[in-house]
Amino acid sequence: MMMKIFSIGRSLLLRGVLMAALFLMNLGYALAQDKNPVTDPRKVGDDTFYKAVMAMPSSELMLYVVIVLLLFVTVLALITMVVALMIVQRLLISDGKMQAEETLLSRLWASFDRQMTNAIPLNKENTILLDHNYDGIKELDNHLPPWWLYLFYGTIAFSVVYMLNYHVLNTQPLPAQEYETEMQLASIEVAEYMKKAAANIDETNVKFVKDNKVALEAGKKVFIENCAQCHGQAGEGGIGPNLTDEFWLYGGHIKNVFTVIKKGAKNGMQAWEKKLKPDEMQSVASYILTLQGTNPPNAKEAQGEKYVPTEAEAK
Repeated sequence: MMMKIFSIGRSLLLRGVLMAALFLMNLGYALAQDKNPVTDPRKVGDDTFYKAVMAMPSSELMLYVVIVLLLFVTVLALITMVVALMIVQRLLISDGKMQAEETLLSRLWASFDRQMTNAIPLNKENTILLDHNYDGIKELDNHLPPWWLYLFYGTIAFSVVYMLNYHVLNTQPLPAQEYETEMQLASIEVAEYMKKAAANIDETNVKFVKDNKVALEAGKKVFIENCAQCHGQAGEGGIGPNLTDEFWLYGGHIKNVFTVIKKGAKNGMQAWEKKLKPDEMQSVASYILTLQGTNPPNAKEAQGEKYVPTEAEAK
């Protein structure tokens, strides 16, 4: 009987270990395949926990997973062994087939059981029998199990360490302080990301930032300082074409305007990519598009072809 139960316990333990190993292998493969983890601070949205986990270094994430799985397997193994031993002990006691020669494991378990439970033997329960009687149910004055007391004392010790650590010695930040620190770090990361994003703007990903007042004001300033000499203060045109009508020489989409500003054109328009930053060119291109339909005085006659955005460009 004992060998059979131990075999079952060992089987459960091996299955738990194999499942943990397979999980780790699959997780490692998934992490290895994830070449582009979600680290864009602007994409914080519906699944904050997922973003936080995927932003962790793969080595750190694997360490946490291994620790959790090892704890799980250890607890599972202990529970399996304890249950198996308890079942064996109960079966042997009930059948009156206790072995004459105790094994080392049984002696260790018996000693551990006595120390952790402090239980009164069944043949001596009359010594702790109380006078209470509820419908024939008798009550015993059992002691609190030592294992329960040890856990209780452990919680007291933990609370003392916690209070000293967080509220007296201040060796660890409180949740509110930790949150503020994380928010400051996140702000720095967002600023760094925005700098990199601004430097990576080109004619393939430029956007019409019509709702960004700060960008439009910056674009207006660049226009007045660099473009007004040829296109007029209000975009009415001069040496260069009128920018307030619907007619364009090289296309009226934001990508077309950005490309002309960046690379110049054959009619005398100079290239500005060495003088203006990518985000500045995006801002001035967006500002130019906001001049559409303003009808300033002394507007120059239309040049080029009328620009009608396609359905895809209108989105």
